[in-house]
Amino acid sequence: MPSKSGNTRGALEKTGNSCPLGFYSSGNYCVSSPSNNREAIQKQGNACPLGWYSSGSYCVKSR
Repeated sequence: MPSKSGNTRGALEKTGNSCPLGFYSSGNYCVSSPSNNREAIQKQGNACPLGWYSSGSYCVKSR
């Protein structure tokens, strides 16, 4: 999501009632906090891909 300052923040559709670590709820979306530089995807099944960790209904990329 572009901002006036030129910084971009990721947003993804919210699954359930919570957002992954480093994201906050905004309506039906989870928006990346300004200081967050992590990527997140919706979890498919019970496990996350190699290099990602589970955070609720999401997988967050390890640094």
